[in-house]
Amino acid sequence: MYGAEYGKKKAVPVMDRLHAWMIAQRDVVPEGSAISRALDYSLKRWAALSRYLDDGAVPINNNWAENQIRPWGLGRKNWLFAGSLRSGKRAAAIMSLIQSARLNGHDPYAYLKDDLTHLPTQRASEIEQLLPHKWQPV
Repeated sequence: MYGAEYGKKKAVPVMDRLHAWMIAQRDVVPEGSAISRALDYSLKRWAALSRYLDDGAVPINNNWAENQIRPWGLGRKNWLFAGSLRSGKRAAAIMSLIQSARLNGHDPYAYLKDDLTHLPTQRASEIEQLLPHKWQPV
C-alpha cells in the first residue's frame, strides 16, 4: 500500500484522536480564553481541516498559496507611500509583470531586462508578444 491510501490510513486515526482531544479540551478550558477561541475556531472548521482525507486532490495545507501572496501582504503598507497615485499605478504594473513572469516560469529579471530592451522598438500592434505568457526567452 503506497501513496494516498497509505497516508490516509495513517492520517485518519490521528485526525480522529485530535478531534476527540480538542472536544475534550474545550470542555475544560475557561470560556473566552485564547485557547477556547482557538479550539472553537478549529472545531467550527473541522470539515474543511479534514477534507484532504476524503479527496486526494486537496492538499494537506495551503503553504504554496500563502507563499505566493506573502510579498503582496508584506508590501501593502509600503505601497501607500509610492509618492502619488500615478507612481502607485506604475509600481502595481511592474509588480504584476514580475509576478506574471514568475507564474509563467520565467526569471523576472531576465524577462524585464529583455522586455525593456525590446519595448522601444516593438510595434504597437505586436506589443502583446512582450507579455509574460507569450514571451520566449532567448
